[in-house]
Amino acid sequence: MNEVIGQVDFDSYIKSFKKHLYHLFREEFDYSAISLKRDFPAEFLAEIMKKQPLAVAIPSHFGGRGVQVKECLSVLAAASYESLALSLMFGINIALFLEPLAKYGNYTVQERVFKDFLENNAMGGLMITEKAYGSDALNMKTNYQAIGDDYKIQGEKHWQGLSGAADYWLVTARKANENGELTRDIDFFVTENKNPNQHIPMVERYNNLGLYAIPYGINPIDVTVPADQKLNPESTGIKLMLDMLHRSRLQFPGMGMGFIKRLLDETLQHCNTRMVGGAPLSNLDSVKYQISRIQAAYTLNSGMCAYSVETSGIENDLATLSIEANTLKALITDLMQESAQISLQLAGANGYRLDHIAGRSVVDSRPFQIFEGSNEMLYGQIAEALLKLMRKAKETNLYTFLTGYPTANISAPYFKEQLNFSVDGGFNQRDLVTIGRMIARVISFQFVLKLQGFNAQLVEITRQHIQMDLMMFAGQLNSKNHANPIQDYEVDSDWTSFLS
Repeated sequence: MNEVIGQVDFDSYIKSFKKHLYHLFREEFDYSAISLKRDFPAEFLAEIMKKQPLAVAIPSHFGGRGVQVKECLSVLAAASYESLALSLMFGINIALFLEPLAKYGNYTVQERVFKDFLENNAMGGLMITEKAYGSDALNMKTNYQAIGDDYKIQGEKHWQGLSGAADYWLVTARKANENGELTRDIDFFVTENKNPNQHIPMVERYNNLGLYAIPYGINPIDVTVPADQKLNPESTGIKLMLDMLHRSRLQFPGMGMGFIKRLLDETLQHCNTRMVGGAPLSNLDSVKYQISRIQAAYTLNSGMCAYSVETSGIENDLATLSIEANTLKALITDLMQESAQISLQLAGANGYRLDHIAGRSVVDSRPFQIFEGSNEMLYGQIAEALLKLMRKAKETNLYTFLTGYPTANISAPYFKEQLNFSVDGGFNQRDLVTIGRMIARVISFQFVLKLQGFNAQLVEITRQHIQMDLMMFAGQLNSKNHANPIQDYEVDSDWTSFLS
């Protein structure tokens, strides 16, 4: 049996995997040159996959390590310390293909596909997004019909990570009735690209701004799959999708963990060795503030990972866990982008290179705030869901309600002054987003407080930054800004017309 799968304890495996990645990225291959090109070179990726990192997301009775969340997050963190693109590649495979297949797939399909992953380093992805229906997945037009013992699926998808590279796909589609109308529910089908009847091509490749290692493009779908390749929802396909997406969002902190730690390590090293006026850059007060922001992000990320381990196993139904899942995805990706921007700023001119860790991190982390639900949308949904619970409880004071909310009751008292206001009455969308940002920080700080024995100085740094953020957001709410854009903005707005 391969040592990675069964014969080595996980602590030994993850240490070996980190060492393996360090050697490949910094010694054997020139990653600075690789990072400027599209796709990982085949031989480079093959060397990475020799450690079979995706075995962590395969059930043990199929030869994997057992789909333990701690192991999945640790692999994502190890990868993102060296390359955020590699970590996303693993994240797509783990959360958007292997885990849903392990939970909802038919045994014969699981057996065949998992064997291919373990023996041939196969990869898989998820196809949901369509050109006219990005976050509006319930209106997708990709459809299917039953033909004998098979399903015929037709439509078009785009912006699927690993387009043209994955060996397997989970494809979402709506059932077409006899009159051509599409049902509201959504179903999931496994497709196998090497099968001519199931092949999904990429007809146009997008020139994505970052994440060069991951191909994206347009995928026309006209495939026929056998009945056993349809996933089996426990109730509805929509609930299956929510369970899957919430589990994926709860695993974003794994990708964030190594990424933010690498930025923190690189930034500390640079600021401690860069001399300005005879003293290290890290002696400057404004620099201390910026580094402490990254350390607060690292701390929040740590708490998020712990919560995810407790919550997001495939044995749990996460379909209704929208507040916490959206909190982790939106806040960690905001923190990833902020940490990258700080790292770039402190690196100075050298950071403004695509082959520099900071410059590459800025462009690579930016789309994380957009895909799997844009952060503004998710923050708005957090606020709407919590306000709905408050109305049901007949409570109008945000602080009072949060002191009784299970994932905020410990942390809310730390921020009573900033949270002690009424949310009675309607809010416009921009204010809902602001309230969502506040709630996300309070919930995430609770995850940190529950880490018994965690570095007390880091906890205090994080508390101060969250308090400052909440004061800022409260100021935004109090400003009553209702400014709206005007379409004919050029009227009376040419500055040259107003010169004497």
